[in-house]
Amino acid sequence: MPQIIKIGPYVVYFWSNENDPLEPVHVHVREGKPAENGTKIWITKKGKCVLANNRSKIPEARLAQIMRIIEAESDDIIIAWRKYFGEISYFC
Repeated sequence: MPQIIKIGPYVVYFWSNENDPLEPVHVHVREGKPAENGTKIWITKKGKCVLANNRSKIPEARLAQIMRIIEAESDDIIIAWRKYFGEISYFC
């Protein structure tokens, strides 16, 4: 699982097995180390975030901060996705 950024104790990462066909661009977020049950956040074509789920139970205020940082870094995240997975599509 490639780690994209670290925000305090939270890791923002791609999950290596993203299904076939490949899911739209998104990241997972979890405190500590990457794991399968991380919070999932879609990244739109305009670089905005859409919460898919909060499986890792990040507190709402902290999650909002994390999503703002992901939006600010969305161009680099999209580039990293394309480089890692070789293709890209968007949730919306």
